[in-house]
Amino acid sequence: MELSEIWFVLISVLFIGFFFLEGFDFGVGMSTRFLARNQKERTVMVNAIGPFWDANEVWLITGAGAIFAAFPHWYATMFSGYYLLMLAVLLSLIGRGVAFEYRRKVEDARWTNVWDWVIFFGSMLPPFLLGVLFTSMLKGVPIHKDMNMEAGFSDVINIYSIWGGLTITLLCLLHGLTFLSLKTEGEIRHRSAALAKKLVLAVFGSLVVFVGLSWLMTDIFEARPILELIIVVLIVLAVGLSYFFISNKREGMAFTMTGLGIVLTVSSIFVGLFPRVMVSSLNKAFNLTVYNASSGVYSLKIMTIVAVTILPFVLGYTIYSYYVFRKRVSDKEHLTY
Repeated sequence: MELSEIWFVLISVLFIGFFFLEGFDFGVGMSTRFLARNQKERTVMVNAIGPFWDANEVWLITGAGAIFAAFPHWYATMFSGYYLLMLAVLLSLIGRGVAFEYRRKVEDARWTNVWDWVIFFGSMLPPFLLGVLFTSMLKGVPIHKDMNMEAGFSDVINIYSIWGGLTITLLCLLHGLTFLSLKTEGEIRHRSAALAKKLVLAVFGSLVVFVGLSWLMTDIFEARPILELIIVVLIVLAVGLSYFFISNKREGMAFTMTGLGIVLTVSSIFVGLFPRVMVSSLNKAFNLTVYNASSGVYSLKIMTIVAVTILPFVLGYTIYSYYVFRKRVSDKEHLTY
């Protein structure tokens, strides 16, 4: 493999890791508005992701930084063409982070309620908008010979991208509910499992429609038909097994299966893209690929050495932090958020 191909794989892993880890954060944030019955329960739910959410967001920042360093043309085209979408994602994440810190600063129900709504929308919009971004990028957007993207509203917002965003959002919500059933006690644990069991059917239906639209509106099943079909079968198995494990109160395995569903779904997008990084709807010759959008060989070599050196420490610290905060959260503990 060339270094540019290796870096495409690394960037794919970073975004897959982001959706897997931040996915349950988003799911918990969304579920706070309709699963919790009072402020105390809502605070318990926020406490469940309190030690993790900010570290999980680093995966997105690292992924964006890796694109900037390894594929500067991809970075320039994507971030300029999707400027408003990226800005909306950034503002949502900022608002969500502020809300986590501010919701308990004033002992006033109205104050807390406002910030709880910010958490809800700040958790719902990023997975939806990022799903819209990646699926529209897979379908194809107007990219010219000079690598400039000039997309209109319908190029980004269309039936395929909207459904892609909805599917990613539902997967995150399901992932968050299985996380709550794993990390909380009492009524929240039971209601999370019950709602997750019902939501599995909606997620399954959404995935079926998404696969059908992908077949009709993209070329991913033409480029790698066997691999994509294998991934689809594995997604179906993961979602089906999540229902089985939820029903049998095996929360750890249910959480693993919903996470695997997210990992496979996002993986199918990157597999469908390769060796392209952005698809031009104007002319295949204008596609951005891992070869024409990458940095020089020397830059990629230095970055590879740095990544191989630092990555084990980052992964080790992440695993350790999850181990330290592995116990369930209840309303008997100090409410920090």
